[in-house]
Amino acid sequence: MTTSTASETETAPADQNFLPGPVLLLGAPGVGKGTQAKALMAAYGIPQISTGDILRANIKNGTELGKAAKALVDQGTLVSDDLVNQMVADRLKQPDTQRGFILDGFPRTLNQATWLDAQLAGTSQTLPVVAISIVVDYEQLLHRITGRRISPAGRIYNTYSNPPKVAGICDVDGSALVQRPDDSEAVFTERMKTFEAQTAPVIEHYRQQGRFEEINGDQQVEQVTAEITSALKRLRRSSNR
Repeated sequence: MTTSTASETETAPADQNFLPGPVLLLGAPGVGKGTQAKALMAAYGIPQISTGDILRANIKNGTELGKAAKALVDQGTLVSDDLVNQMVADRLKQPDTQRGFILDGFPRTLNQATWLDAQLAGTSQTLPVVAISIVVDYEQLLHRITGRRISPAGRIYNTYSNPPKVAGICDVDGSALVQRPDDSEAVFTERMKTFEAQTAPVIEHYRQQGRFEEINGDQQVEQVTAEITSALKRLRRSSNR
């Protein structure tokens, strides 16, 4: 008889009776989507599907789609929606998606959202996508991003909310803390513009269909998780009527 290890027990889904289906987590840079995605994965035993990961895997494995994508990347050209859609379609055929999945970085545009709806409607995946947006005030996000400082060992501080005891120095090993180039205000401002331009039509698409809720992300992590879980269950009850 096979017995479960402690690690297997710890990672087993905590809520196997609820069918989450496809979940799109939306939110600006710094709202905590990654943290919340991990919580949902643990709770429901569903995968996180990242278009970036899918693209890299196809290129690394030399699939036909990967070869086509690599040719575009090598030319400095954006990978087309059609190619990305085909990669996502292949990923959704894998058995670990049957109970649901968390979408990361897709759909980014209205065209991708409408394609995804049609794709799911034409497969054995009977539940539609529900979208949950984590919202945090702009100034708070700016502080989260621009205040971030990291030690060489990967310890993370924040000059506003979690400063080191000595400015610029890691509390643990005394190493110098650095600010990543991507955490500058200029980069954050551009990322916010891109997010708002791309995401607004996607939000409206799901809002009009009654498949969208907003969650206040300026709370303790556990409270945000609880509110996302409650919203997901409300949306599923609504979409199943």
